[in-house]
Amino acid sequence: MFCTDKQIRKLLMEYEKSRDIEKSSLKAGLCRQTGSKYIHNGKLPSELEVSHVWRTRKDPFEKDWAEVEERLSDAPELEAKTLFEWLCEKYPGRYPYGQLRTFQRRVSDWRALNGPAKEVYFPQIYEPGKRLSTDFTCMKKLGITIEGMPFNHLLCHCVLVWSNWQWATICQSESLLALRQGLQDALFRLGRIPREHWTDHSTAATKALAAGTGKRGFNNRYLDIMNHFDITPRTIQVNAPHENGDVESLNGVLKRRLEQHLLLRGSRDFENVDTYQHFLYTVLNKANDLRSDRFNEELKHMRLLSVDKLPEYEIVDARVTNWSTVNISCNTYSVPSRLIGRKIRALCHEDHIDIVYKHVHQLSMPRLKGRCKSRTTGRAGGMRKPP
Repeated sequence: MFCTDKQIRKLLMEYEKSRDIEKSSLKAGLCRQTGSKYIHNGKLPSELEVSHVWRTRKDPFEKDWAEVEERLSDAPELEAKTLFEWLCEKYPGRYPYGQLRTFQRRVSDWRALNGPAKEVYFPQIYEPGKRLSTDFTCMKKLGITIEGMPFNHLLCHCVLVWSNWQWATICQSESLLALRQGLQDALFRLGRIPREHWTDHSTAATKALAAGTGKRGFNNRYLDIMNHFDITPRTIQVNAPHENGDVESLNGVLKRRLEQHLLLRGSRDFENVDTYQHFLYTVLNKANDLRSDRFNEELKHMRLLSVDKLPEYEIVDARVTNWSTVNISCNTYSVPSRLIGRKIRALCHEDHIDIVYKHVHQLSMPRLKGRCKSRTTGRAGGMRKPP
């Protein structure tokens, strides 16, 4: 008769009271013979179970398992299904497809007993107000267009990992300027300062140290940003993206949320970048409303923001050549010929460049990506003061 540990504990308790096997067995829901057996044995059913260490049926893969083991030893990353298909192709008709699940269990057992060691992941415990993580994510798959033209862009995505409050800024590349703008937009929207800022090993924040060591350290311009806001810079280990798991995960969540709102909108085309940015900010605000309780709690653990915003451009001084061009960050741009021989100042934003002479704006032009490229046209500006 099958019985549980709970029944036997009840049986023994009743027997201690009455010393009557039959009465104790009835109260525990057992027959007298079963009750007598467990009273005299003094053990629970779970203690009497015998571990199953033998096979109940013949191993169908015994004949060819040595070959499978050899393959797994040479390439442990091989999937069980791939190996099973290889086995079926090598020995046609020997293994029906219905044995795939059995084969997968055998491979799983082999990995546990003989496979390579796995990377150990320790749970990350976060403190409120401590960590803000930033990552860049590509938005090409959403198919956003501006006036019918593809708008390929990235988002600089910032996340408070304790509350999962998030903010994102449109950018064109994983540059330091894009990181500075994205981080500042998040901080000034918060009005508070976290204790640490975490990034991956992008060149926006880090640089290679000694050649061949594989180690990276923070670059000076990024450290200037951290010093300005009095935030401790942190970075994940090289080739360990799981350490930035919260922001990596929320990258995908944000894209799915945007996709759903685009479907509700009925169009992926926007009049201009500002209209798309307003759409993005609306979606982010709705997402953050769902986390308001934890977010409000996290705000209590952060310092008030008390410094000014850093300029969201870099200044480059250059002299206009006889060809009416200037070289800015290894790219060539044309400027009005009246400036030939003059020393101009370029305010290099993440997506455009303003040309200034004697504190007067002269020209604005889209910024080129990469190096050794040229742009021969621009948009003349009026006689206004630069930002």
